[in-house]
Amino acid sequence: LLVGSCLVILIVITLCGNIIVCLAVTLDRRLRSLTNCIIVSLAITDLLVGLLVLPFSAFYELTKEWPFGSILCNIYTSLDVMLCTASILNLFMISLDRYFAVTTPLRYRQVVTPSRVAVGLGVIWTVSLMVSFLPIHLGWNTNGTAVQNTGPCNKECTLEVNFVYGLVDALLTFYIPLVIMCITYYRILKIAREQAKRINHMWGNTSTLPMVKEHKATVTLAVVLGAFIVCWFPYFTMFTYRGVWGDSRVKGTPMSIVLWLGYANSALNPILYGTLNRDFRVAYQHLLHC
Repeated sequence: LLVGSCLVILIVITLCGNIIVCLAVTLDRRLRSLTNCIIVSLAITDLLVGLLVLPFSAFYELTKEWPFGSILCNIYTSLDVMLCTASILNLFMISLDRYFAVTTPLRYRQVVTPSRVAVGLGVIWTVSLMVSFLPIHLGWNTNGTAVQNTGPCNKECTLEVNFVYGLVDALLTFYIPLVIMCITYYRILKIAREQAKRINHMWGNTSTLPMVKEHKATVTLAVVLGAFIVCWFPYFTMFTYRGVWGDSRVKGTPMSIVLWLGYANSALNPILYGTLNRDFRVAYQHLLHC
């Protein structure tokens, strides 16, 4: 009962939080920017996770049976991989956008254009499709040629992982984006500190407003990156381990915990990318008062 309640609460937070982000950007003109277009893309992706993936995941987690047949099972696992991958890559794209905003502020509008953002979003969904529906429905993720979950009288619904799929998927959709995100956020923090020091030198007071703002920016970026790592690193560590050492090595409760920890990132994203931004906070207040 406790586990079921926690899963339901997580699903409700995921749905409500991401709906509020979409409504806020739609109704508030101040939020209509290219950066927030990517945040809306992230919110829509996380909303689809809450609608199409989490209810089935919660049902399977609580009953330990899959009564909906193998076709729906493989569609569900494909959607799971595709949407979680798209969510992670949207976070990656946000980090790149912020990197260009800080490192090239005068040329930002020439570097980050609507067409380039559209191409970036197109690449995100292309990659997400290529690591989900394609390998799962062609059996590229299994040991052998058979498509997963298609055995007679099969009541399980699991994502199988072989050596190649485990390494390629983990590198392409998590480890490489993670390394680049760490580098970009480090550069952003370094530049923010240098700018704050220059301003404080001009102001002649180390306790003035710029240092406070710099501290807030540091905390915000640390929280965003920290939440991403905490939520997804355990899952992809186990995912890679399964691919390298054997699919049956990690099952049951440990796999469930790291999987739902990853899902939790879809609930945290609207909080982190919304409430840590002052304009979003004001828009949230207007929405909730209405």
